Amino acid sequence: MTTPPIDCQALFAATPSPYLVLDRDLVIVGVNAAYCRATCRTREDLVGRHIFEAFPENPADPEADGMRNLSASLHRVLRSGEPDTMTVLKYDIPLPGRPEVFEERWWSPINTPVLGPDGRVVWIIHRVEDVTEFVLSRGDQSQPVQALTERQAMEAELYARARELQLLNEQLRQAHARERQVAVTLQEAMLQAPDLLGHRNIAVRYLPAAKGLNVCGDWYDVVDLPDGFSLAVGDVVGHGLEAAAVMGMLRSALSAAIRALREPDRAMEVLGLYARSVEGALATTAVEAVVDTRRRHITYSSAGHPPPVLVRADGTSVLLDQATDPPLGARPTHVPRPQAAVPYAPGDTLVLYTDGLIERHGEDIDAGLDRLTDVLTANARLDPEPLADTLLSRFGVSGGGDDDIALVVVRL
Repeated sequence: MTTPPIDCQALFAATPSPYLVLDRDLVIVGVNAAYCRATCRTREDLVGRHIFEAFPENPADPEADGMRNLSASLHRVLRSGEPDTMTVLKYDIPLPGRPEVFEERWWSPINTPVLGPDGRVVWIIHRVEDVTEFVLSRGDQSQPVQALTERQAMEAELYARARELQLLNEQLRQAHARERQVAVTLQEAMLQAPDLLGHRNIAVRYLPAAKGLNVCGDWYDVVDLPDGFSLAVGDVVGHGLEAAAVMGMLRSALSAAIRALREPDRAMEVLGLYARSVEGALATTAVEAVVDTRRRHITYSSAGHPPPVLVRADGTSVLLDQATDPPLGARPTHVPRPQAAVPYAPGDTLVLYTDGLIERHGEDIDAGLDRLTDVLTANARLDPEPLADTLLSRFGVSGGGDDDIALVVVRL
């Protein structure tokens, strides 16, 4: 016996719980019959309208916060890609045919993301249950307490706990927002590169993992030298504040070393020795490249890092992979770091990045490198700023990916 295919559209329409489907702009793109019944609206009333246009705030209620709370929940879903279960929400709705008159309504909402192939939120399923009758009955004090049934007493207790949970969740969100601001301020301070201001031909991008605290262990740096300048990117294992703290120490050490020694291999040797004394620095990868603008060549050294790409003006590309050594701390004894050099011509483009840009779960890194060189070949004539944005867009990480990303694009 062959099972007939499921008609998902008919299934959605018949679902007994009220459902609304929103796009990324919070415009209503779908609604089922149960939602129409719960809100006394028709599909034609709702589809194509912004949710807060279809359901405005009650102007007669100065304490109304339903729109603010719902908006915050929907934007959390857009940012995190995770479901958000709200506590009981007061959100009055206008009466049909009388838009100036609002009816008190209480809801229990859940907002669930629908992800596209690139992992970004495409739609949000907004499910609600109308709990108005229950909430208003809890506010009716005319009924003696002893007359409540055991079930009613339990419902009242659950409602009280839900309101307490709502308050606690809001306090936690505020605390998280303060922690995030501290973390972002710390990260910005550690990523300062004063020499970058003098290079209009260099574009940099820094994107922590989309689900993180907005700080990470990736870094970039630009340092002016007597005959040119140096570029560096690195990647500390892990995410969050601990990785960011290690990143700050390693970045500062490498910046000081290249200023003093001016040779990538010697600077990377110093960094490797220093990393042994830093907890959490084991297995960090980094690459340092020195651009000699007088002799027009690039000298580089890598500690286990994905190779930089030199893109010629004609679109051909060269992987800088001839001076690659294991990550920091991988060898039990000190061994001199390798170094290689490659000439460049005016108009060439140099791209340094961390693995979060090209690596994908379950895919060989060579596939990511091939995609990278393909994109660079096709866009070799773009200036650094639009080229950096194009790379992030083509790899689907403009809003952050599963891993941290640092990116440096230089027009030579």
